[in-house]
Amino acid sequence: MRIWAIANQKGGVGKTTTTLSLGRTLAERGQKVLLIDLDPHASLTRAFGVPSEPQPQGVADLFATPPLELAEVARHSEVPNLDYVCAQTALATLERRSANQPGLGLALSQALQRHGQTHDAILLDCPPTLGLLMINALAACDRVIVPTQTEPLALYGLAGMCRTAEMVERSRKRPLPVSVLPTMFDRRTRASNETFQQMQEEYQGKVWNQPIPVDTRLSNADQLVAAHPGVLPGRAMSAYRHALDWILAAEGQVLEPAPGEAAIDAAADVEETA
Repeated sequence: MRIWAIANQKGGVGKTTTTLSLGRTLAERGQKVLLIDLDPHASLTRAFGVPSEPQPQGVADLFATPPLELAEVARHSEVPNLDYVCAQTALATLERRSANQPGLGLALSQALQRHGQTHDAILLDCPPTLGLLMINALAACDRVIVPTQTEPLALYGLAGMCRTAEMVERSRKRPLPVSVLPTMFDRRTRASNETFQQMQEEYQGKVWNQPIPVDTRLSNADQLVAAHPGVLPGRAMSAYRHALDWILAAEGQVLEPAPGEAAIDAAADVEETA
């Protein structure tokens, strides 16, 4: 089982879109996937059509006394092989509770350990702030994937996220590899091209060399969990599928493409170069 945290200390960089894109692709390739929404804003949860009221069971219940089990709060989506755990507004109160409730920093790790090997992959959609929830994700994961918008100010968030990953790696005394996914790339602008080049120079070997392009077809996250079967089209989805192969290769793994994926990606490549 692989556990990936999708994290950045800056908002608006495509964390939820990345979580859904990678998760959907893994599911289409036959992997049993669980997405966990750790952000109190609950964008991933809303993408699955879950209303804010009444409050659903979800991540906050993993931090309760006694905690619920992941199997009790996980939901099946309409996408085959794709399950998810909802976020709740109550997650925003965890920081205050942690002062009087020792051990909350490892609550997610413990829940995942109890969950066993029920899923092939678990993706953690993190909030855009360094706090208890992000620390839980980084303590539990095998890899942190950092979506980073290709604009100059986003480099500060990337630098902060890499420093945080190094700090957690020292604390937990086991490797925490970092994979940087440049997102929202507009090849027509000087800012996007220069920012992408700077990322590659400063984080050699950690940056995917085919940035995720701007694509209006991914403007709404709920499009990524639509019930229609088959591989999703589009330049950005094609880029995410290639990025997934890159991440898996770094872990010494290969997954066969889903039926029709190669043809759709070839068409997207033609579209990108047109």
